[in-house]
Amino acid sequence: MGKKDRHVGWCELCEREEVEITVHHLTPKEMGGTFEPTANLCIPCHKQIHALYTNAELAVRLNTIALLRDDPQIHSFIKWIQKQPSSRVPKIKKSNERKKR
Repeated sequence: MGKKDRHVGWCELCEREEVEITVHHLTPKEMGGTFEPTANLCIPCHKQIHALYTNAELAVRLNTIALLRDDPQIHSFIKWIQKQPSSRVPKIKKSNERKKR
């Protein structure tokens, strides 16, 4: 995710506006998603997704915005980040569950 892939806009996951946006491959590129659908996500949402889930999980069971939103792990993060100002970019750490995989 390079600087050229970023712009200010609306996050499709948390729905905050006026946030710095990155392009998220709903099916990771390494799992065959190079030409598959993408989503515009704010940096915190994008980082949180990759901190919580492996690329294999994303490819198989969390490859749409709706599926991501419905997953309990990211759902609680979305509820929290929606209350944060668009200028806030919190530190994201890999979950203990993800570290075990």
